Amino acid sequence: MQVIRSLDAIPPDLSRSVLAIGNFDGVHRGHQAIMHEIRERASLLHAQSLAVTFDPHPMRVLRPDQAPRLITPLPQRLDLLAQTGVEAVIVIPFTEEFSRLSAFDFADKVLKQSLHAVEVHEGDNFRFGHGAQAGTAELQQLGSRLGFAVVAHPALTLRGICVSSSEIRRRIAAGDVSTARCLLGRPFSIRSSRATGRGIGTRLTVPTVNLAPYDELLPANGVYVTRITIGTGLNRETFDAVTNAGNRPTFGKDSYSVESHLLDFRPIDLSPGTPIELWFLAHLREERRFDSPEALKAQILQDVAKARRYFQLANALQSV
Repeated sequence: MQVIRSLDAIPPDLSRSVLAIGNFDGVHRGHQAIMHEIRERASLLHAQSLAVTFDPHPMRVLRPDQAPRLITPLPQRLDLLAQTGVEAVIVIPFTEEFSRLSAFDFADKVLKQSLHAVEVHEGDNFRFGHGAQAGTAELQQLGSRLGFAVVAHPALTLRGICVSSSEIRRRIAAGDVSTARCLLGRPFSIRSSRATGRGIGTRLTVPTVNLAPYDELLPANGVYVTRITIGTGLNRETFDAVTNAGNRPTFGKDSYSVESHLLDFRPIDLSPGTPIELWFLAHLREERRFDSPEALKAQILQDVAKARRYFQLANALQSV
């Protein structure tokens, strides 16, 4: 998949496109369905399939105090969009100047002149233009005037839940990673690296990994069944794990961390910069304070036993 970082960088051989525009935070099942549709339509119309997204998230420019923490920061979002099979992603730098484009100028200058759209696919709640002045009905009118078709897609619903980035954020923030997994089509994950500043060397010899501080969306404080991947390519290692996200109240003053206890541990090379991805599979319990480190240790043993049972059942279902 080609990644184009601005409208000015669009190659001259882009002459026809079928596209979708959005933040695509999470690249959830609804986004995936639209990407599938634009790929199919692009093939029929002899055009290129494009996803058009923004960086930073528009709310971080327009209303930074209300901007959401992201499910998928841009590098992760691009990897997930590549998995949908679209041919290219256009990343438009979102600025105050760009936000002042009128609905007509956006349709004309961006969609028609820059992207050469022949068909545009959007969720039916899509808003665009200065002050979010227009929606899909207005886009359809502008498309008729400028020479491209517009297809509005109703929101996808699963188990009676509307699939949206905001709903998925709400579920994750509440610790409901199982429902988030259903809406995303995969487990929620975060990408980080190992925490530094604790005298850590380049060899992991104990079965515990603390993640570096992470500024985007994290699940509610609690204990989770997780899977962790360490490194990339041929050096990649994967472990089942139990992860505590929270303030470790048993040890006194708050000290927030995301700490994973690796099951079936084996020593591995792990420098502070080694990439780590942590997948949240199920919520085990809320975080709470224990009367002593010994009581906490006993609870951890119970958490580990429950996690092992989870993985045993998951493996048995996969083998059926």
